[in-house]
Amino acid sequence: MTINLRDGERLDDLQIKGYRIIQHPGRFCFGMDAVLLSAFAKIKEGEYVLDLGTGTGILPILLEAKTKGRHFAGLEIQADSAGMAARSVSLNGLEQKISIVEGDIKEASSIFGADSFDVVTTNPPYMIGQHGLSNPESAKAVARHEVLCTLDDILRESARILRPRGRFYMVHRPFRLAEICSKMCAEGIEPKRMRLVYPYVDKEPNMVLIEGMRGAKSRMTVEPPLIVYEKNGDYTEELLKLYGM
Repeated sequence: MTINLRDGERLDDLQIKGYRIIQHPGRFCFGMDAVLLSAFAKIKEGEYVLDLGTGTGILPILLEAKTKGRHFAGLEIQADSAGMAARSVSLNGLEQKISIVEGDIKEASSIFGADSFDVVTTNPPYMIGQHGLSNPESAKAVARHEVLCTLDDILRESARILRPRGRFYMVHRPFRLAEICSKMCAEGIEPKRMRLVYPYVDKEPNMVLIEGMRGAKSRMTVEPPLIVYEKNGDYTEELLKLYGM
């Protein structure tokens, strides 16, 4: 298939099933958080999955490669990112398995309808508001800061979109964990499983992976910590396995 890259774009090998993804370093490229979330999320055979704020489509593409879900949708408000995601889907021949929709997370339940998905995933903006942003409209700012949507928007729409006992998977920052859990419960998404990610064994965690279930009873499992680097700076054995290396 002919690959038509636009100015500034690059093609990256995802190291799974021969899949590749189009990215633009000047906008926002996926990181470790997306890869870890794709490993943490549990997708059952035949399930319908929605990724909120899909960016260039990394999560739907990785989840299609790793699981037996029936169909994956990605919602993205930025036209350029949605376009790159759609072209990556076509590049990998996944048009029948993945749909990229350009739209606003705040209107997700209107776009897709209530009780329409078994699973929602999201790698949302971590930072609150626009403090310190020189260009709040830039693609990187939108991806990192709650410029166009907030945690409240994501949880409200996820609760509406998920079927009863549907599952919600998110990667976020530990400094917002109390807020995340309280707001999940307020929306009827009960926290069920959590894992903290540490850069080094003797450092504070810098990521949290969390699973919730719509309408579930209160009981959460905390999984063993995930350590990214050995003391010498090499990736740990578990992280290499998660990357398929």
